[in-house]
This record gives sequence, structure tokens and C-alpha cells, in this order.
Amino acid sequence: MDTEKAFEESVHELGLEKGFLAFAADDAVLLRGDNIIVGKAALAESYANSHTDFSKVKLRWTPDFVDVATSGDLAYTYGKYKYTVIDSSGNEQSQEGYFHTVWKRQADGTWKFVWD
Repeated sequence: MDTEKAFEESVHELGLEKGFLAFAADDAVLLRGDNIIVGKAALAESYANSHTDFSKVKLRWTPDFVDVATSGDLAYTYGKYKYTVIDSSGNEQSQEGYFHTVWKRQADGTWKFVWD
């Protein structure tokens, strides 16, 4: 739960792209629309090539549920999110939905997401 909250705060404070990259495992997989982004390097490239002005994007979420494997090396979370962007006319557009994240404990003991 603490890692999920720290992830959300990182995105809020650093911005979407920097926050996601800070918490992504090297082998992370992200589903975005009909596209799958495989690997942290591909995620960074996706952000670099995006036409989105991330300074106009806000993403907030709250985990409703967390479960950790008995082994202590995998976990998953889910909950509600709200994605807000300021469009080219200056209007705020929002989308709400549910997220699901899979976390894996890294060799250094930190948690990084492997699926989002």
C-alpha cells in the first residue's frame, strides 16, 4: 500500500512520465488502449515520442485493495483513477476508471511495477 501511494505521489509531484519511469521495472509491461508497451526503455521512448503535453495532465488514483503473495515477492493492487487533461481550448476533460497494477519485489528490496 505504501509503494502504491508513493507511486501516485511521485506522478503528482514529478509528472506522469517521470513518475511512471521511477516505479517501472526494467521488464514492465503497460497496456494503453489497444497497445502494449514492453520494457522500461520502450516506455521512456513512448513518452518521448508522444504528442501529449504532460504538463497539462493530472492523474490521481487510490488503491482500494492490495494483496501480497505469501512468498513476499509479488503483489497486486486495484482501485479507481481519474485522468484529467487541459485540452487545446483550455477546457478540462476528465476520465475515470479502474486500474490494476502488478508489483514485483526487486533484488534491492524495492517494489517496481511489472504490469499496469
